Amino acid sequence: MSIAPQSISAVDKDWWRGAVIYQIYPRSYQDSNGDGIGDLKGIAIRLPHVAALGVDAIWISPFFTSPMRDFGYDVSNYEDVDPIFGSLADFDAMMTEAHRLGIKVMIDLVLSHSSDRHPWFVESRSSKDNPKADWYVWADAKPDGTPPNNWLSIFGGSAWAWDPTRMQYYMHNFLTSQPDMNLHNPEVQDRLLDVVRFWLDRGVDGFRLDTINFYFHDRELRDNPALEPARRNASTAPAVNPYNFQEHLYDKNRPENLKFLQRFRAVLDEYPAIAAVGEVGDSQRGLEIVGEYTSGNDKMHMCYAFEFLAPDALTPDRVEEVMKDFAAAAPEGWACWAFSNHDVVRHVSRWGNLVADRDAFAKLYAALLLTLRGSVCIYQGEELALTEADLAYQDLQDPYGIQFWPEFKGRDGCRTPMVWDSQVAQGGFSTVKPWLPVAVEHILRAVSVQQGDENSVLEQYRRFLAFRKQHPAFAKGEIAFADPQGDILIFTRTYDGETILCAFNMSPAEAMAALPEGNWQALTGHGFTTNNYGNKIDIPAWSAYFARLA
Repeated sequence: MSIAPQSISAVDKDWWRGAVIYQIYPRSYQDSNGDGIGDLKGIAIRLPHVAALGVDAIWISPFFTSPMRDFGYDVSNYEDVDPIFGSLADFDAMMTEAHRLGIKVMIDLVLSHSSDRHPWFVESRSSKDNPKADWYVWADAKPDGTPPNNWLSIFGGSAWAWDPTRMQYYMHNFLTSQPDMNLHNPEVQDRLLDVVRFWLDRGVDGFRLDTINFYFHDRELRDNPALEPARRNASTAPAVNPYNFQEHLYDKNRPENLKFLQRFRAVLDEYPAIAAVGEVGDSQRGLEIVGEYTSGNDKMHMCYAFEFLAPDALTPDRVEEVMKDFAAAAPEGWACWAFSNHDVVRHVSRWGNLVADRDAFAKLYAALLLTLRGSVCIYQGEELALTEADLAYQDLQDPYGIQFWPEFKGRDGCRTPMVWDSQVAQGGFSTVKPWLPVAVEHILRAVSVQQGDENSVLEQYRRFLAFRKQHPAFAKGEIAFADPQGDILIFTRTYDGETILCAFNMSPAEAMAALPEGNWQALTGHGFTTNNYGNKIDIPAWSAYFARLA
Protein backbone atom coordinates (compact mmCIF):
# COMPACT_ATOMS: atom_id res chain seq x y z
CA MET A 1 0.00 0.00 0.00
CA SER A 2 1.43 3.40 -0.95
CA ILE A 3 1.02 6.12 1.65
CA ALA A 4 0.66 9.73 0.61
CA PRO A 5 2.59 11.89 3.06
CA GLN A 6 0.45 14.14 5.21
CA SER A 7 1.49 17.77 5.24
CA ILE A 8 3.47 18.97 8.26
CA SER A 9 3.51 22.71 8.74
CA ALA A 10 6.53 23.83 10.71
CA VAL A 11 4.69 27.01 11.66
CA ASP A 12 1.45 25.41 12.87
CA LYS A 13 2.01 25.79 16.60
CA ASP A 14 -1.56 24.61 17.20
CA TRP A 15 -1.13 21.21 15.49
CA TRP A 16 -1.56 19.40 18.81
CA ARG A 17 -5.04 20.77 19.51
CA GLY A 18 -7.28 17.95 18.38
CA ALA A 19 -4.38 15.78 17.21
CA VAL A 20 -4.65 12.00 17.17
CA ILE A 21 -1.55 10.47 18.76
CA TYR A 22 -0.66 6.80 18.37
CA GLN A 23 1.19 5.34 21.37
CA ILE A 24 3.95 2.83 20.68
CA TYR A 25 5.32 0.63 23.45
CA PRO A 26 8.69 -0.12 21.81
CA ARG A 27 9.40 -3.44 23.53
CA SER A 28 6.30 -4.90 21.93
CA TYR A 29 5.89 -3.27 18.53
CA GLN A 30 8.36 -4.96 16.18
CA ASP A 31 11.55 -6.92 16.79
CA SER A 32 13.97 -6.27 13.91
CA ASN A 33 17.02 -8.20 15.13
CA GLY A 34 15.66 -11.47 16.51
CA ASP A 35 16.22 -10.97 20.24
CA GLY A 36 12.53 -11.14 21.18
CA ILE A 37 12.30 -7.43 22.08
CA GLY A 38 10.97 -4.65 19.89
CA ASP A 39 13.30 -1.85 18.85
CA LEU A 40 13.56 1.45 17.00
CA LYS A 41 14.36 -0.13 13.63
CA GLY A 42 11.24 -2.23 14.12
CA ILE A 43 9.17 0.90 14.68
CA ALA A 44 10.60 2.42 11.48
CA ILE A 45 9.66 -0.72 9.55
CA ARG A 46 6.04 -0.49 10.75
CA LEU A 47 5.51 3.25 10.36
CA PRO A 48 3.59 2.78 7.07
CA HIS A 49 0.91 1.00 9.14
CA VAL A 50 0.71 4.05 11.41
CA ALA A 51 0.57 6.42 8.45
CA ALA A 52 -2.20 4.36 6.85
CA LEU A 53 -4.30 4.84 9.97
CA GLY A 54 -4.20 8.59 9.40
CA VAL A 55 -2.94 9.73 12.81
CA ASP A 56 -1.03 12.97 13.38
CA ALA A 57 1.76 11.85 15.70
CA ILE A 58 3.31 8.95 17.56
CA TRP A 59 4.23 8.87 21.24
CA ILE A 60 7.00 6.38 21.98
CA SER A 61 7.32 5.00 25.50
CA PRO A 62 10.86 5.22 26.99
CA PHE A 63 13.74 3.76 24.98
CA PHE A 64 16.55 5.36 27.02
CA THR A 65 19.41 3.46 28.67
CA SER A 66 17.92 1.53 31.58
CA PRO A 67 18.39 -1.56 33.75
CA MET A 68 14.76 -2.33 32.77
CA ARG A 69 13.52 -2.98 36.29
CA ASP A 70 10.43 -1.03 35.23
CA PHE A 71 11.02 -1.62 31.53
CA GLY A 72 12.40 1.77 30.61
CA TYR A 73 10.63 3.94 33.15
CA ASP A 74 13.81 3.63 35.25
CA VAL A 75 16.31 5.70 33.27
CA SER A 76 20.07 5.49 33.79
CA ASN A 77 21.01 7.80 30.88
CA TYR A 78 18.49 10.30 29.53
CA GLU A 79 20.58 11.20 26.49
CA ASP A 80 21.18 7.82 24.89
CA VAL A 81 19.28 4.82 23.58
CA ASP A 82 19.40 1.50 25.40
CA PRO A 83 21.25 -1.04 23.23
CA ILE A 84 18.24 -3.39 23.23
CA PHE A 85 16.36 -0.69 21.29
CA GLY A 86 19.26 0.32 19.05
CA SER A 87 21.26 3.53 18.89
CA LEU A 88 20.86 7.28 18.55
CA ALA A 89 21.44 6.80 14.84
CA ASP A 90 18.52 4.36 14.76
CA PHE A 91 16.37 6.92 16.56
CA ASP A 92 17.32 9.62 14.06
CA ALA A 93 16.56 7.29 11.13
CA MET A 94 13.20 6.33 12.64
CA MET A 95 12.30 9.99 13.18
CA THR A 96 13.33 10.87 9.62
CA GLU A 97 11.05 8.14 8.30
CA ALA A 98 8.17 9.34 10.49
CA HIS A 99 8.56 12.89 9.24
CA ARG A 100 8.74 11.65 5.65
CA LEU A 101 5.37 9.99 6.20
CA GLY A 102 3.91 13.15 7.75
CA ILE A 103 3.96 11.84 11.32
CA LYS A 104 5.19 13.94 14.23
CA VAL A 105 7.28 12.25 16.95
CA MET A 106 6.69 12.69 20.69
CA ILE A 107 8.82 10.90 23.26
CA ASP A 108 8.20 9.89 26.86
CA LEU A 109 10.17 11.79 29.52
CA VAL A 110 10.41 10.41 33.07
CA LEU A 111 11.61 13.37 35.10
CA SER A 112 10.24 12.60 38.56
CA HIS A 113 12.67 9.73 39.22
CA SER A 114 15.61 7.94 37.71
CA SER A 115 17.12 4.49 38.02
CA ASP A 116 19.29 3.81 41.07
CA ARG A 117 21.96 2.93 38.48
CA HIS A 118 22.00 6.48 37.13
CA PRO A 119 25.41 8.11 37.77
CA TRP A 120 23.62 11.00 39.46
CA PHE A 121 22.16 8.69 42.12
CA VAL A 122 25.35 6.64 42.44
CA GLU A 123 27.16 9.86 43.34
CA SER A 124 24.33 11.16 45.51
CA ARG A 125 24.25 8.06 47.69
CA SER A 126 28.03 7.96 48.13
CA SER A 127 28.08 10.57 50.92
CA LYS A 128 26.14 13.40 52.51
CA ASP A 129 28.46 16.10 51.18
CA ASN A 130 29.20 15.20 47.54
CA PRO A 131 28.21 17.65 44.73
CA LYS A 132 24.99 15.72 44.04
CA ALA A 133 24.13 14.89 47.65
CA ASP A 134 20.94 16.95 47.39
CA TRP A 135 19.88 15.79 43.91
CA TYR A 136 17.54 13.14 45.37
CA VAL A 137 15.13 13.13 48.30
CA TRP A 138 17.04 12.03 51.40
CA ALA A 139 15.87 12.11 55.02
CA ASP A 140 17.01 10.87 58.41
CA ALA A 141 15.22 8.04 60.16
CA LYS A 142 12.93 8.71 63.07
CA PRO A 143 14.61 8.09 66.47
CA ASP A 144 13.27 4.53 66.44
CA GLY A 145 14.80 3.86 63.00
CA THR A 146 11.52 3.87 61.08
CA PRO A 147 10.97 5.91 57.89
CA PRO A 148 10.56 9.70 58.10
CA ASN A 149 6.81 9.62 57.51
CA ASN A 150 3.87 7.50 56.36
CA TRP A 151 4.21 8.01 52.59
CA LEU A 152 3.53 4.91 50.50
CA SER A 153 4.89 3.69 47.19
CA ILE A 154 2.36 3.17 44.44
CA PHE A 155 4.06 -0.19 43.82
CA GLY A 156 3.48 -1.31 47.42
CA GLY A 157 5.01 -0.71 50.83
CA SER A 158 6.75 2.36 52.20
CA ALA A 159 7.89 5.12 49.84
CA TRP A 160 11.23 5.13 51.73
CA ALA A 161 14.20 2.79 51.32
CA TRP A 162 17.18 2.64 53.69
CA ASP A 163 20.63 3.29 52.30
CA PRO A 164 23.43 1.93 54.54
CA THR A 165 26.12 4.14 53.01
CA ARG A 166 24.48 7.46 53.80
CA MET A 167 22.66 6.01 56.81
CA GLN A 168 19.53 7.74 55.55
CA TYR A 169 16.31 6.92 53.77
CA TYR A 170 15.67 7.92 50.16
CA MET A 171 12.23 8.46 48.68
CA HIS A 172 10.78 6.34 45.88
CA ASN A 173 7.19 6.77 44.71
CA PHE A 174 7.53 3.61 42.62
CA LEU A 175 10.11 0.79 42.83
CA THR A 176 12.95 0.99 45.35
CA SER A 177 15.20 1.07 42.27
CA GLN A 178 13.50 4.31 41.14
CA PRO A 179 14.65 7.03 43.56
CA ASP A 180 12.80 10.35 43.36
CA MET A 181 14.75 13.38 42.24
CA ASN A 182 14.74 16.51 44.35
CA LEU A 183 13.34 19.19 42.05
CA HIS A 184 13.48 21.70 44.89
CA ASN A 185 17.15 21.86 43.91
CA PRO A 186 17.58 24.36 41.01
CA GLU A 187 20.57 22.38 39.70
CA VAL A 188 18.33 19.36 39.19
CA GLN A 189 15.78 21.44 37.31
CA ASP A 190 18.51 22.92 35.11
CA ARG A 191 19.96 19.51 34.27
CA LEU A 192 16.53 18.06 33.43
CA LEU A 193 15.80 21.00 31.16
CA ASP A 194 19.14 20.27 29.44
CA VAL A 195 17.71 16.82 28.69
CA VAL A 196 14.65 18.45 27.15
CA ARG A 197 16.87 20.61 24.92
CA PHE A 198 18.96 17.57 23.92
CA TRP A 199 15.94 15.87 22.36
CA LEU A 200 14.48 19.06 20.91
CA ASP A 201 17.82 19.68 19.20
CA ARG A 202 17.53 16.21 17.65
CA GLY A 203 14.21 17.25 16.12
CA VAL A 204 11.47 15.71 18.25
CA ASP A 205 8.08 17.39 17.99
CA GLY A 206 7.04 17.05 21.60
CA PHE A 207 6.90 15.07 24.80
CA ARG A 208 4.64 13.01 26.98
CA LEU A 209 5.59 13.68 30.61
CA ASP A 210 5.29 10.68 32.89
CA THR A 211 3.80 11.17 36.39
CA ILE A 212 3.89 14.93 36.03
CA ASN A 213 2.23 15.64 39.39
CA PHE A 214 4.92 13.63 41.27
CA TYR A 215 7.75 16.09 40.59
CA PHE A 216 7.76 17.82 43.98
CA HIS A 217 7.35 16.64 47.57
CA ASP A 218 6.57 18.56 50.75
CA ARG A 219 9.79 20.05 52.14
CA GLU A 220 8.55 19.45 55.70
CA LEU A 221 7.85 15.75 54.96
CA ARG A 222 4.44 15.94 56.62
CA ASP A 223 2.38 12.75 56.93
CA ASN A 224 -0.44 12.26 54.45
CA PRO A 225 -3.86 12.19 56.13
CA ALA A 226 -6.05 9.12 55.92
CA LEU A 227 -8.67 9.12 53.17
CA GLU A 228 -12.13 8.11 54.27
CA PRO A 229 -13.27 4.87 52.58
CA ALA A 230 -16.18 6.58 50.82
CA ARG A 231 -13.73 8.70 48.80
CA ARG A 232 -11.46 5.86 47.72
CA ASN A 233 -11.42 4.67 44.13
CA ALA A 234 -9.23 2.49 41.94
CA SER A 235 -8.63 4.91 39.09
CA THR A 236 -4.85 5.25 39.60
CA ALA A 237 -3.99 2.21 41.75
CA PRO A 238 -5.75 -1.16 42.07
CA ALA A 239 -8.28 -1.52 44.86
CA VAL A 240 -6.02 -4.00 46.70
CA ASN A 241 -3.28 -1.37 47.06
CA PRO A 242 -3.17 0.50 50.42
CA TYR A 243 -1.90 3.51 48.45
CA ASN A 244 -5.60 4.27 48.04
CA PHE A 245 -6.01 4.66 51.82
CA GLN A 246 -4.22 8.04 51.89
CA GLU A 247 -5.04 11.51 50.65
CA HIS A 248 -1.86 12.39 48.80
CA LEU A 249 -1.42 16.00 49.86
CA TYR A 250 2.28 15.97 50.64
CA ASP A 251 4.06 13.30 48.59
CA LYS A 252 2.84 14.77 45.27
CA ASN A 253 0.54 17.49 43.84
CA ARG A 254 2.65 20.25 45.35
CA PRO A 255 2.14 23.89 44.25
CA GLU A 256 5.87 24.38 43.54
CA ASN A 257 5.38 22.34 40.37
CA LEU A 258 3.63 25.22 38.62
CA LYS A 259 6.81 27.31 38.41
CA PHE A 260 8.84 24.38 37.10
CA LEU A 261 6.24 23.71 34.40
CA GLN A 262 6.52 27.35 33.38
CA ARG A 263 10.29 26.88 33.05
CA PHE A 264 9.70 23.71 31.02
CA ARG A 265 7.23 25.48 28.71
CA ALA A 266 9.64 28.38 28.21
CA VAL A 267 12.21 25.92 26.86
CA LEU A 268 9.65 24.39 24.50
CA ASP A 269 8.68 27.83 23.26
CA GLU A 270 12.27 28.41 22.12
CA TYR A 271 11.56 25.88 19.35
CA PRO A 272 8.86 25.98 16.64
CA ALA A 273 5.62 23.99 16.95
CA ILE A 274 6.50 21.85 19.98
CA ALA A 275 3.78 20.33 22.19
CA ALA A 276 3.69 18.38 25.45
CA VAL A 277 1.07 16.28 27.20
CA GLY A 278 1.29 15.47 30.90
CA GLU A 279 0.08 12.41 32.78
CA VAL A 280 -1.74 13.40 35.98
CA GLY A 281 -2.15 10.45 38.33
CA ASP A 282 -4.46 11.34 41.20
CA SER A 283 -7.68 9.66 42.25
CA GLN A 284 -9.31 12.61 44.00
CA ARG A 285 -8.06 15.83 42.36
CA GLY A 286 -7.03 14.65 38.88
CA LEU A 287 -9.10 17.06 36.79
CA GLU A 288 -8.46 19.94 39.16
CA ILE A 289 -4.71 19.42 38.77
CA VAL A 290 -5.11 19.18 34.99
CA GLY A 291 -6.80 22.57 35.17
CA GLU A 292 -3.89 24.06 37.12
CA TYR A 293 -1.25 22.61 34.80
CA THR A 294 -2.94 23.74 31.56
CA SER A 295 -4.00 27.23 32.65
CA GLY A 296 -2.54 30.48 31.39
CA ASN A 297 -0.97 29.14 28.18
CA ASP A 298 2.39 29.08 29.96
CA LYS A 299 2.63 25.52 31.29
CA MET A 300 1.47 22.27 29.65
CA HIS A 301 -0.26 22.32 26.29
CA MET A 302 -2.52 19.48 27.41
CA CYS A 303 -2.85 16.85 30.13
CA TYR A 304 -4.79 13.70 30.80
CA ALA A 305 -6.15 12.29 34.02
CA PHE A 306 -7.47 8.77 34.57
CA GLU A 307 -11.24 9.24 34.28
CA PHE A 308 -11.47 7.26 31.02
CA LEU A 309 -8.66 4.85 31.99
CA ALA A 310 -10.43 3.76 35.16
CA PRO A 311 -12.50 0.58 35.58
CA ASP A 312 -15.79 2.52 35.87
CA ALA A 313 -18.19 1.52 33.11
CA LEU A 314 -18.65 4.08 30.36
CA THR A 315 -22.27 5.19 30.09
CA PRO A 316 -23.83 8.26 28.45
CA ASP A 317 -24.14 9.88 31.86
CA ARG A 318 -20.51 9.10 32.72
CA VAL A 319 -19.18 10.57 29.47
CA GLU A 320 -21.16 13.79 29.94
CA GLU A 321 -20.15 14.01 33.61
CA VAL A 322 -16.42 13.74 32.85
CA MET A 323 -16.54 16.23 29.99
CA LYS A 324 -18.47 18.77 32.04
CA ASP A 325 -16.23 18.22 35.07
CA PHE A 326 -13.21 18.87 32.87
CA ALA A 327 -14.74 22.06 31.46
CA ALA A 328 -15.43 23.29 34.98
CA ALA A 329 -12.01 22.31 36.39
CA ALA A 330 -9.94 23.43 33.39
CA PRO A 331 -11.77 26.26 31.60
CA GLU A 332 -8.49 27.41 30.02
CA GLY A 333 -7.14 23.90 29.48
CA TRP A 334 -7.11 21.24 26.81
CA ALA A 335 -7.56 17.54 27.44
CA CYS A 336 -5.95 14.53 25.84
CA TRP A 337 -8.28 11.53 26.12
CA ALA A 338 -7.45 7.83 25.95
CA PHE A 339 -9.39 4.66 26.66
CA SER A 340 -6.32 2.37 26.78
CA ASN A 341 -2.57 2.64 27.32
CA HIS A 342 0.43 0.63 28.56
CA ASP A 343 -0.65 0.83 32.22
CA VAL A 344 -4.31 -0.26 32.21
CA VAL A 345 -6.45 -3.18 31.12
CA ARG A 346 -7.32 -2.79 27.44
CA HIS A 347 -10.74 -1.15 27.21
CA VAL A 348 -12.23 -3.81 24.95
CA SER A 349 -11.82 -6.15 27.92
CA ARG A 350 -12.24 -3.60 30.71
CA TRP A 351 -15.64 -2.39 29.49
CA GLY A 352 -16.64 -4.93 26.87
CA ASN A 353 -15.78 -8.22 28.53
CA LEU A 354 -19.41 -9.41 28.46
CA VAL A 355 -20.30 -7.94 25.07
CA ALA A 356 -21.24 -10.52 22.45
CA ASP A 357 -20.24 -8.40 19.43
CA ARG A 358 -16.78 -7.17 20.39
CA ASP A 359 -16.07 -5.74 16.94
CA ALA A 360 -19.17 -3.54 16.94
CA PHE A 361 -18.34 -2.45 20.49
CA ALA A 362 -14.77 -1.55 19.51
CA LYS A 363 -15.91 0.41 16.45
CA LEU A 364 -18.42 2.45 18.43
CA TYR A 365 -15.98 3.28 21.22
CA ALA A 366 -13.37 4.34 18.66
CA ALA A 367 -15.87 6.74 17.11
CA LEU A 368 -16.80 8.10 20.53
CA LEU A 369 -13.17 8.69 21.54
CA LEU A 370 -12.41 10.37 18.23
CA THR A 371 -15.30 12.83 18.50
CA LEU A 372 -14.88 14.03 22.11
CA ARG A 373 -13.52 17.53 22.64
CA GLY A 374 -9.78 17.22 23.12
CA SER A 375 -6.81 15.47 21.60
CA VAL A 376 -6.73 11.68 21.44
CA CYS A 377 -4.27 8.91 22.22
CA ILE A 378 -4.72 5.51 20.59
CA TYR A 379 -2.68 2.67 22.06
CA GLN A 380 -1.04 0.14 19.73
CA GLY A 381 -3.36 -2.78 19.00
CA GLU A 382 -6.43 -0.77 19.85
CA GLU A 383 -7.05 -0.47 16.12
CA LEU A 384 -7.25 -4.29 16.01
CA ALA A 385 -9.63 -4.50 19.00
CA LEU A 386 -7.03 -6.50 20.92
CA THR A 387 -8.24 -7.82 24.25
CA GLU A 388 -6.31 -7.98 27.50
CA ALA A 389 -4.04 -11.04 27.31
CA ASP A 390 -4.42 -13.55 30.15
CA LEU A 391 -0.91 -14.51 31.23
CA ALA A 392 0.21 -17.26 33.57
CA TYR A 393 2.06 -16.17 36.69
CA GLN A 394 5.32 -17.67 35.40
CA ASP A 395 5.11 -15.43 32.30
CA LEU A 396 4.77 -12.20 34.25
CA GLN A 397 7.49 -9.57 33.88
CA ASP A 398 5.82 -6.58 35.55
CA PRO A 399 6.98 -6.12 39.17
CA TYR A 400 3.68 -4.39 39.95
CA GLY A 401 1.69 -7.49 38.98
CA ILE A 402 4.07 -9.85 40.73
CA GLN A 403 3.67 -7.80 43.93
CA PHE A 404 -0.14 -7.89 43.97
CA TRP A 405 -0.89 -11.20 42.21
CA PRO A 406 -3.51 -12.67 41.87
CA GLU A 407 -5.95 -9.91 42.84
CA PHE A 408 -4.11 -7.54 40.49
CA LYS A 409 -2.30 -9.11 37.57
CA GLY A 410 -0.23 -6.09 36.61
CA ARG A 411 0.29 -4.45 33.26
CA ASP A 412 1.72 -7.28 31.17
CA GLY A 413 -1.69 -8.18 29.73
CA CYS A 414 -1.83 -4.94 27.76
CA ARG A 415 1.86 -5.02 26.79
CA THR A 416 2.03 -8.29 24.83
CA PRO A 417 3.48 -8.07 21.31
CA MET A 418 1.68 -6.47 18.41
CA VAL A 419 0.34 -9.01 15.90
CA TRP A 420 1.09 -8.39 12.24
CA ASP A 421 0.73 -11.65 10.34
CA SER A 422 -1.45 -14.60 11.34
CA GLN A 423 0.51 -16.97 9.09
CA VAL A 424 3.90 -16.32 10.68
CA ALA A 425 5.31 -17.51 14.00
CA GLN A 426 4.88 -15.05 16.89
CA GLY A 427 2.37 -13.12 14.80
CA GLY A 428 5.18 -11.57 12.78
CA PHE A 429 6.52 -9.69 15.80
CA SER A 430 9.72 -11.71 16.15
CA THR A 431 11.48 -14.79 14.84
CA VAL A 432 12.14 -16.06 18.38
CA LYS A 433 10.21 -16.41 21.62
CA PRO A 434 9.37 -12.83 22.64
CA TRP A 435 9.81 -11.21 26.05
CA LEU A 436 6.07 -11.65 26.65
CA PRO A 437 4.05 -14.37 24.95
CA VAL A 438 1.90 -13.53 21.95
CA ALA A 439 -1.71 -14.13 22.99
CA VAL A 440 -3.24 -16.95 20.93
CA GLU A 441 -6.54 -15.08 20.62
CA HIS A 442 -4.68 -12.08 19.17
CA ILE A 443 -3.36 -14.03 16.17
CA LEU A 444 -6.80 -14.08 14.54
CA ARG A 445 -6.94 -10.30 14.89
CA ALA A 446 -3.59 -9.66 13.17
CA VAL A 447 -3.16 -6.82 10.69
CA SER A 448 -2.91 -9.36 7.85
CA VAL A 449 -6.36 -10.72 8.73
CA GLN A 450 -8.11 -7.38 9.01
CA GLN A 451 -6.41 -5.37 6.28
CA GLY A 452 -8.66 -5.04 3.24
CA ASP A 453 -11.72 -6.42 5.04
CA GLU A 454 -14.16 -3.50 4.98
CA ASN A 455 -16.03 -4.97 7.96
CA SER A 456 -12.93 -5.20 10.15
CA VAL A 457 -12.12 -2.98 13.11
CA LEU A 458 -8.84 -1.91 11.47
CA GLU A 459 -10.53 -0.66 8.33
CA GLN A 460 -13.16 1.12 10.44
CA TYR A 461 -10.41 2.98 12.31
CA ARG A 462 -8.90 4.08 9.01
CA ARG A 463 -12.31 5.04 7.63
CA PHE A 464 -13.35 7.00 10.71
CA LEU A 465 -10.03 8.82 11.04
CA ALA A 466 -10.40 9.94 7.41
CA PHE A 467 -13.99 11.05 8.15
CA ARG A 468 -12.73 12.96 11.19
CA LYS A 469 -10.18 14.86 9.11
CA GLN A 470 -12.93 16.02 6.77
CA HIS A 471 -14.65 17.88 9.62
CA PRO A 472 -12.43 20.24 11.67
CA ALA A 473 -15.21 20.53 14.26
CA PHE A 474 -14.17 17.13 15.61
CA ALA A 475 -10.63 18.30 16.27
CA LYS A 476 -11.10 21.85 17.48
CA GLY A 477 -14.81 22.49 17.99
CA GLU A 478 -16.86 23.23 21.07
CA ILE A 479 -19.01 20.48 22.55
CA ALA A 480 -22.60 20.69 23.83
CA PHE A 481 -24.59 17.79 25.26
CA ALA A 482 -28.24 17.04 24.66
CA ASP A 483 -30.23 15.18 27.27
CA PRO A 484 -29.35 11.47 27.05
CA GLN A 485 -32.10 9.27 25.71
CA GLY A 486 -31.71 5.96 27.51
CA ASP A 487 -28.48 4.38 26.32
CA ILE A 488 -28.04 6.92 23.54
CA LEU A 489 -25.44 9.66 24.08
CA ILE A 490 -26.01 12.80 22.01
CA PHE A 491 -23.81 15.88 21.64
CA THR A 492 -22.84 18.45 19.03
CA ARG A 493 -19.43 19.70 17.93
CA THR A 494 -19.31 23.25 16.51
CA TYR A 495 -16.44 25.05 14.76
CA ASP A 496 -16.10 27.74 12.11
CA GLY A 497 -19.77 27.73 11.15
CA GLU A 498 -20.17 23.95 11.10
CA THR A 499 -22.27 22.06 13.67
CA ILE A 500 -22.21 18.27 13.69
CA LEU A 501 -24.60 16.08 15.66
CA CYS A 502 -23.14 12.88 17.14
CA ALA A 503 -25.37 10.14 18.54
CA PHE A 504 -24.04 6.88 20.03
CA ASN A 505 -26.08 3.85 20.98
CA MET A 506 -24.00 2.50 23.86
CA SER A 507 -26.02 -0.69 24.30
CA PRO A 508 -26.41 -4.19 22.79
CA ALA A 509 -29.98 -3.46 21.62
CA GLU A 510 -31.44 -1.35 18.84
CA ALA A 511 -32.75 1.98 20.14
CA MET A 512 -34.77 4.95 18.90
CA ALA A 513 -33.92 8.58 19.61
CA ALA A 514 -35.45 11.95 18.74
CA LEU A 515 -33.21 14.45 16.97
CA PRO A 516 -32.79 17.91 18.49
CA GLU A 517 -34.57 20.73 16.71
CA GLY A 518 -32.96 21.77 13.45
CA ASN A 519 -32.51 20.80 9.83
CA TRP A 520 -30.09 17.87 10.18
CA GLN A 521 -28.53 16.34 7.08
CA ALA A 522 -27.08 12.88 7.62
CA LEU A 523 -23.35 12.50 6.97
CA THR A 524 -21.78 9.50 5.25
CA GLY A 525 -18.33 7.99 5.08
CA HIS A 526 -18.06 7.14 8.79
CA GLY A 527 -18.91 3.44 8.52
CA PHE A 528 -22.15 3.35 10.55
CA THR A 529 -25.68 2.72 9.31
CA THR A 530 -28.76 4.26 10.93
CA ASN A 531 -32.38 4.47 9.81
CA ASN A 532 -33.77 8.00 9.74
CA TYR A 533 -37.51 8.60 10.14
CA GLY A 534 -38.05 12.34 9.97
CA ASN A 535 -37.03 13.73 13.33
CA LYS A 536 -36.27 10.30 14.75
CA ILE A 537 -33.39 7.93 14.23
CA ASP A 538 -33.32 4.18 14.77
CA ILE A 539 -29.76 3.28 15.79
CA PRO A 540 -28.64 -0.38 15.73
CA ALA A 541 -26.81 -1.88 18.70
CA TRP A 542 -23.32 -0.42 19.20
CA SER A 543 -23.78 2.01 16.33
CA ALA A 544 -23.72 5.75 15.73
CA TYR A 545 -25.29 8.55 13.72
CA PHE A 546 -23.71 11.76 12.44
CA ALA A 547 -25.43 14.74 10.81
CA ARG A 548 -24.62 18.32 9.87
CA LEU A 549 -26.86 21.25 10.72
CA ALA A 550 -27.92 22.74 7.41
